[in-house]
Amino acid sequence: MPNSFMQNTHFVPGIDPVADAFSGTVRTDVVNMNDYSAVTFVLYHGVGTTGTSTLTVEACDDVSASSTTAIPFRYKVMTSSDTQGALTAATTSGFTTTAGSSDIYVIEADAEEIADTGYQYVRLNAVESANDPVLGGILILLHGARYAQDVPATAIV
Repeated sequence: MPNSFMQNTHFVPGIDPVADAFSGTVRTDVVNMNDYSAVTFVLYHGVGTTGTSTLTVEACDDVSASSTTAIPFRYKVMTSSDTQGALTAATTSGFTTTAGSSDIYVIEADAEEIADTGYQYVRLNAVESANDPVLGGILILLHGARYAQDVPATAIV
């Protein structure tokens, strides 16, 4: 059987779902991109109609993110069931989410973009811009495994 999506994708909990998930400044776990070609952050806003955050993707020098550099990335927004918005390029300044409930943001960065900084680790950074609780969480998917496995090694050392 050919390698499946699940064999080529490593799933990592970035931020567990919680009532005020994006309060202040929050960051996902730092993940190692050494064995993957791309990373996708799936941010899910459940309930919370007015809270917003500015999202950036940061390349990191190590797992503790001693040094970071914001990188450009791409994203899509789903604000109505499974109706997807256009694929949009974001600069290193990122973008601000819109107020609403049941919104999904799919954010993707290539390993080459991360490697161009001289780093091999990455995380998503969210800075609250409109202070109002939003129920939500973030799932990280690492794609294009160099060595597809049923049970991959950890990426959050």
